[in-house]
Amino acid sequence: MAYSIHVSVSTAAVEPDPSAPVSPQARTALWASLVGTTIEWYDFFLYATAASLVFNHAFFPDQSTFVGTMLSFATFAVGFVVRPIGGFVFGHIGDRIGRKKTLAMTMLLMGGATALMGVLPTAAQIGVLAPILLLLLRIVQGFALGGEWAGAVLLAVEHGPARRRGLFGSIPQVGLALGLALGTGVFALLQIVLPDDAFLTYGWRIAFLFSIVLVIFGVVVRFKATETPSFEKVRDSDDRAAVPLREVFRPPALRSTVLGMLSRWGEGAAFNTWGVFAIAYATSTLKLEKVPVLIAVTAAALLMAALLPVSGLLSDRFGPKRVYVAGIAAYGLAVFPVFALFGTKNLWLYAIGMLLVFGVIHALFYGAQGTLYASLFPARIRYTGLSTVYQLSGVFASGITPMILTALIAAGGGSPWIACGYLVTTAAISVAATLALQPRPLSEL
Repeated sequence: MAYSIHVSVSTAAVEPDPSAPVSPQARTALWASLVGTTIEWYDFFLYATAASLVFNHAFFPDQSTFVGTMLSFATFAVGFVVRPIGGFVFGHIGDRIGRKKTLAMTMLLMGGATALMGVLPTAAQIGVLAPILLLLLRIVQGFALGGEWAGAVLLAVEHGPARRRGLFGSIPQVGLALGLALGTGVFALLQIVLPDDAFLTYGWRIAFLFSIVLVIFGVVVRFKATETPSFEKVRDSDDRAAVPLREVFRPPALRSTVLGMLSRWGEGAAFNTWGVFAIAYATSTLKLEKVPVLIAVTAAALLMAALLPVSGLLSDRFGPKRVYVAGIAAYGLAVFPVFALFGTKNLWLYAIGMLLVFGVIHALFYGAQGTLYASLFPARIRYTGLSTVYQLSGVFASGITPMILTALIAAGGGSPWIACGYLVTTAAISVAATLALQPRPLSEL
């Protein structure tokens, strides 16, 4: 009993007042987390947009539209397959030497791969070597991003005041929405100012080369951040795990690892449906104009970015688990109505559907996700645990989603309803798995 009283009093003594100003170190960490994730996701999803609009022509030109799109999405999926490897490697480094140094490594790797894509010869120039080189660069992208997300979330959450960790954990997620909006926005702008032939020949490369400027800026910002208090405490007490990955897959952490991966199925499927597949579906199947479709996706991503902090505030009040469950359930309920809007082939109704399901609903659960998953593991294995849950689940939850949906719609004779059933199933699995999670109180992170 004496021990319990001592812990209670100690916690009360150090827990910050919710009205107290955020420390300069925490603000810098939050800024570094946001800028870094924006740049990393810009690089990663720039490829996704190009896979929908350019790469099927530039690197797989001899295939039919269906086969070319499938091959293009297959190289997109490879990035998700290799991400767990990056998560394991950088998770180990992040739990052993720190969050800050690890994040600088991931950004340099990602930026270098993206810039090289911008100068890569096409199949018309070097034949079969072109898609092979594209695949190798995609592997480097996936490897780098495997260690990015978890580190960015922890840089924010572990620096955050105890009663604002939900809000702090939502800010790195804003980087995903801004990165996607920046990528689709740049592609839309290039297609507006350049003729189609010029865009397909060299215009798309500008978006990839622009990554060089962003990465230099991002690395400078990240080096200004300090190491997180949670990692410093683990390091100073010499409590670092010798092999964090081994502990992640052993009890008691194993339960959180498995349930966490299942809980992410709906989120991963949702993002790659609305942020990747919906672009190809709208332009290839629905025959909608490319630029207005990209503008609609960009607008939805910007709306998501604006609403993600609201999800973080709700997480601080109601807990990230409840907010995440509510958002995933709403996504499952919205799938069929949104595809019905798509089926009208009306651009305005398509945009309304995207704003609803991607801008509003996705923001609700995605803003709570980082804080929820961070609360599943102790600090000594948190980077590895977070990376494992997010990246290993990405193989089945995210990377293959565009291929699955493309195949299911083709099997249904062009009808999207079988594909919709698959998406609803992912939502149901995620809701059940999330309800079974047992996260730590945010004040203990």
